Amino acid sequence: MLGFKSIKAALLISMLGFAGLTATTQASAACNLVNTKDGKPLVIKATETDTPQAKEFLETCVNPYTKAYIKDPTLIKTGGRKVYMYNGCSGCHGGKLEGVMAPSLAKNGGQGAFDTKWAYAKHSTDKGMFETIASGGTTPGASGAVMPTWHAQVADHVSDGLSTDDILKVVAYIRTGYLGDGEKDWLK
Repeated sequence: MLGFKSIKAALLISMLGFAGLTATTQASAACNLVNTKDGKPLVIKATETDTPQAKEFLETCVNPYTKAYIKDPTLIKTGGRKVYMYNGCSGCHGGKLEGVMAPSLAKNGGQGAFDTKWAYAKHSTDKGMFETIASGGTTPGASGAVMPTWHAQVADHVSDGLSTDDILKVVAYIRTGYLGDGEKDWLK
């Protein structure tokens, strides 16, 4: 026969287990990616070849590289900047993120419409920036300007596409080049 202490202990263990299950469910639910072009769900699943950082992002929508790059800028050269330059991002966004025929990613306070604000408000978060790089996007107010789809798991991606990890590194690189004085939501 179970005594009061046994029942109390079993109840406590059950509650803790439920709380852990709930916390896990909430963390997974927190990272619902959205396609920038059409607003539909953007389904990107963790793969066997994903890094722990990529898997963490897909569960939490927090980019572990952003704070790491800001803390240790030497990581930029072998990480995000290398991916950014190798894949031709600089052809449109500039070698210094200044914007050439696409919006500036430095938000440097210049005279152009895209030098003082993000093309999409959601770019103030790493999740939002990831969504646009992964799914592509159109520049609001510009006719025919389209950023291609880059993620390898998304239909019609460029070339071989990029992995979740590569896109996260590019996002972190972009964050290190930010020159604007606005709030840096991605550091929260």
